[in-house]
Amino acid sequence: MAAVALNVSTLKPLGDRVLVKIAQQDEKTAGGIFLPDTAKEKPQVGEVVAVGPGKRNDDGKLIPMELKAGDKVLYSKYAGTEVKLGSDEYVLLAERDILAIVQ
Repeated sequence: MAAVALNVSTLKPLGDRVLVKIAQQDEKTAGGIFLPDTAKEKPQVGEVVAVGPGKRNDDGKLIPMELKAGDKVLYSKYAGTEVKLGSDEYVLLAERDILAIVQ
């Protein structure tokens, strides 16, 4: 089996899936205390990198996605599949797991 090199440009979500780059979280608190990895909360904000074509309804018509690349979003805490590409971390989510677009 040949190895496949994955990067953001070769990864295209299918259906109503969205690829989100996880926002970097702070290494220390506002008071200056450094946090170990075990004490950090999982971030819930990220930037949309790629969007699938959308979901099909019962009639077979394509329902377009409400999101586009570049949108900052708030998503459910334990949703999706985490993917690491290079040094960056991403999460692959269904559109229903995205709670809001952050302005």
